Amino acid sequence: MSVGLLAVVDDILTAALKASAKTAGVVIDDAAVTPQYVQGLSPARELPIVWRIALGSLFNKFVIIIPLALLLSAFAPGVLPWLLIIGGTYLCFEGAEKVTEWFGVHHAAGATEARDERKLVFGAIRTDLILSTEIMLIALAGLDPDFGIGMTLGALVVIGLGMTVLVYGAVALLVKIDDIGLSLMKNPVRRVRRTGARIVRSMPAVFQVISIIGTVAMLWVGGHLVIANLHDTIWTGPYDVVHAVTEVVEFAGPVIVWVTDTAMSLVFGLILGLIIVVALTGISRLRKRKQPHGVTA
Repeated sequence: MSVGLLAVVDDILTAALKASAKTAGVVIDDAAVTPQYVQGLSPARELPIVWRIALGSLFNKFVIIIPLALLLSAFAPGVLPWLLIIGGTYLCFEGAEKVTEWFGVHHAAGATEARDERKLVFGAIRTDLILSTEIMLIALAGLDPDFGIGMTLGALVVIGLGMTVLVYGAVALLVKIDDIGLSLMKNPVRRVRRTGARIVRSMPAVFQVISIIGTVAMLWVGGHLVIANLHDTIWTGPYDVVHAVTEVVEFAGPVIVWVTDTAMSLVFGLILGLIIVVALTGISRLRKRKQPHGVTA
């Protein structure tokens, strides 16, 4: 009995490891996006906020995504691509909004609202829901369809736990590196103090780079989600264009093909996101014009 149980556990772990390998790109995106949500907070609040976001990510995976994915894959598989299109479109919008902010365009949220912890956590968990959905659906697609409901559920649970620990462990390390540097600066060894000082000085640039990577990740993942799932539903145009271009550069090797595919997904995501940003901005201005004078929203 115990030998049989160990064999089942081994099968689940092996399948989970293989399926997880296909989600590596999205996991990197998730780890790059999350640190943006704790920038500007006091050091004492950074780890508690990361912990709350991690708990929200577990809730997303185990209460929403895994049960819904199993139910839909069994009874309504045609709904899954539409959910991914919606999620991808939201990522494109959020990424494009951040790009416009780089060029001095300010949106509705003010400085006080942007630092409100509850809204920060909610925003991070909302973004995690989309990224975690893609992670879990890619993992589900990578599992043997003849695995059985119990084995499939077990593999998804292992993947969900493993990915959450990996992503938010990395995020926690990133946001506390500056504290590690400050601690090293108090070391009696001069070389260690210098290393700590370099770490502290480099952190603003590191977080700026992380912010850029996170924004690019949103656009890339969002664009890829929309392109791939439009192809599976109602419109193959964008996918056909990407496929045609990647075929042209196929002779250069898989790395160039991947870079080309990624770049085109990113551009598509940026264009789609900018269209939504412009549309929502226009609607907001129209609503303000229609308000009676002296009345504020």
